[in-house]
Amino acid sequence: MTPEPDAVPADELGRGAPGTPARGRGPNRGGGFSQTDDRAPTAGWGAARSVARNVVRSREFLRAPRAILRMNHENGGFDCPGCAWPDDRNGLHLDICENGIKHVTWEMTRKRVDRSFFAEHTVTELAGWTDFALEDQGRLTEPLSYDSETDRYVPISWSDAFTLVGTALRGLDSPHEASFYTSGRLSNEATFLYQLWVREFGTNNLPDCSNMCHEASGRALTAALGTGKGTCDITDWDVADLLIVMGVNAASNAPRMLTSLAEAHRRGAQIVHVNPMVEAASRRTIVPHEFLAMGTFRTTETATMTVQPRIGGDLALLRGVAKAVLERAETDPSAIDEQFIERYTHGFDAYRETVRAQEWSELVHQSGVPEREIRDLAERYLTAHRTIVAWCLGLTQQEHGCDTVREIVNLLLLRGNLGREGAGVSPVRGHSNVQGNRTCGIDHRPDEELLARLDEVCGIQSPREHGLDTVGTIQAMLEGRVKVFVALGGNFALAAPDTATTIAALRNTDLTVQVSTKLNRSHLAHGKRALILPCLGRTERDVQRCGEQGVTVEDSMSMVHLSYGTRRPPSPELRSECAILAGMARATLPDSATPWERYVEDYDRIRDTMAKVLPGFEDFNRRVRMPLGFRIRQPARERVFLTGSGRAEFGAAPLPDVVLPPGRLMLSTMRSHDQWNTTIYSDNDRYRGVRNLRTLLFMNPEDMAERGLAKFGLVDITSFARDGSTRSVFGYRAVPYDLPRGNVSGYMPELNVLCALGDFSVASGQPLMKHQIVEVVPARGGDARAGELPLGTAFAE
Repeated sequence: MTPEPDAVPADELGRGAPGTPARGRGPNRGGGFSQTDDRAPTAGWGAARSVARNVVRSREFLRAPRAILRMNHENGGFDCPGCAWPDDRNGLHLDICENGIKHVTWEMTRKRVDRSFFAEHTVTELAGWTDFALEDQGRLTEPLSYDSETDRYVPISWSDAFTLVGTALRGLDSPHEASFYTSGRLSNEATFLYQLWVREFGTNNLPDCSNMCHEASGRALTAALGTGKGTCDITDWDVADLLIVMGVNAASNAPRMLTSLAEAHRRGAQIVHVNPMVEAASRRTIVPHEFLAMGTFRTTETATMTVQPRIGGDLALLRGVAKAVLERAETDPSAIDEQFIERYTHGFDAYRETVRAQEWSELVHQSGVPEREIRDLAERYLTAHRTIVAWCLGLTQQEHGCDTVREIVNLLLLRGNLGREGAGVSPVRGHSNVQGNRTCGIDHRPDEELLARLDEVCGIQSPREHGLDTVGTIQAMLEGRVKVFVALGGNFALAAPDTATTIAALRNTDLTVQVSTKLNRSHLAHGKRALILPCLGRTERDVQRCGEQGVTVEDSMSMVHLSYGTRRPPSPELRSECAILAGMARATLPDSATPWERYVEDYDRIRDTMAKVLPGFEDFNRRVRMPLGFRIRQPARERVFLTGSGRAEFGAAPLPDVVLPPGRLMLSTMRSHDQWNTTIYSDNDRYRGVRNLRTLLFMNPEDMAERGLAKFGLVDITSFARDGSTRSVFGYRAVPYDLPRGNVSGYMPELNVLCALGDFSVASGQPLMKHQIVEVVPARGGDARAGELPLGTAFAE
């Protein structure tokens, strides 16, 4: 890629939200869009400049720096809401990153969305604003109810709001006519209250963001190891000889991982990035809290090898590495750990025969990686004594995500890389407490052990039948089987697949309830009745009857931390997540013996109950106040495998055919760097060299040439669903990038519209956000169609 000398006028940008007319095209108004070959190191001064811009935009020149310095502190600080990467074990006082700071300053805005705002704007008008413009209006200040006569949200008292929720839920013919969604923002305490309310009400309809991100990881690891979590902690990363990082753009998704990668490179560890796109995190970094490096612009490499499989080719790549290892073992028995395999595993013989029968030509064909490169990776694995494999949504949001994670486990089992220091599986969770949500009971398929303990301790009778996941909830709303939808955090309308269908499903309900901090698209895609209930952010003080309260979260490596907000809430009308949940629960279950009010008075009481219900939370209140909190026991880390056989299970899934016919491409959606989930901070993507553009498609230059496309040429994109339907978006820009032929990438949530609701993994139920078959053609009508049909208006045929 070369710098683009001429910028295209910004008025040709595609609009960024469903049905958006003129109001606020995006955060970068004015100027043109461009792409440069930006090879600057990750983090470092680029991140520092970005942080400074965000502090200036927040206009919090004193409070923002103070809040930043309280992030990830064990004494009187709050846990960063931006990601689930573990805190520094040495008590580092600047254990922060660009994305976490952007999230905090975005929440700290002085702008307010109050009753006067809604008096000026109808919902129909707001539906025409961009998603950036909606969130940019500021913090919500009081509970609101939708008035269909005026098409406006109007103030409602908390008591009346709770009564509305309770009346609607009690009026259903069955508890299963309601569904209760959870984003990863909830604390452990709020999560426990949420699932307790829902199960006492009588349903397991508890969809969550895991259904869309790491469900494949949980199911695969449970089948293989008897646990749905990773086995590593941050100290393992500190001593591993080989780190294989798959389907992760660490610089944007988990920026604090860059510190671990830099330290690993300095001590001579091998670091292999596996990703169709060559991302910034696989090059070099300047660690911001290393002041000498910042002052001298000294960079550290963050990779020793980069592998670019085709989208969906990871399983074939991993199996190729395993094949090379097993071939070596035929002449050198030390290539595999026979003692570990015999003592701790089951199914090895069947797996070995499956691998032996696989032809190298087919492994190369399906992975898209040359045999010599696969063997090079295998050699690095063979010479490493301690190996960690980490992965994120680049692997899980695919049809064969479960099988791919099982293949990761297979590879590690071959050399005993489980249950010892510096080795194991390490899924990278993106949201700050998505793992804690699942640990504390948010699960539409709960196990009997959890339900039995919950019933015994809390005196309720939990339902046993499985509930609805995210895709099932959308389908049920669309068909009228779910009439009430409650969402704790997140922006469901944009995070879910098949945007137009999801919005139609939400509008088909009798009541939608959104617990939020800022205005977003989901408030405008509402049911016949709708509530917006504003809550405290994690950075804000939570004072209840018994004093200031702290909440806990669980990071991606099973560490549980206590977090205290430090800032004054933006409105006295805001309530904590726990208080809002308890209010809705009491209104729904007026005769409940559950002490909802006492729980809210003192969160220690919630934790005391959690300690009796949840394995690993024993003596919760004392242990969480220890320095750095505590780690939940992980049996598989101790080589205790809670599977049916009592051993770690090899899997022998057939190799899928992921090679597309001529003319078709495989699309993977992703976040830009200046984005946090569905929140867009700007239209820039610094690490991919893009400025002022989001309606784009990254393409291999040869694929562009084959279609007669110039850089920034306009394209129409059509996806092909399993049921034969198609969905199309128009007027996107083709942008050349280093990724394999036959593969394309673009941003979510804009391209979620192309993922049909019925296109989900059979094994995990996850929507195939990173496994969409598409056709890309020059835009019909040329420049005149640029942005004509934005997100949410794609045609489905």
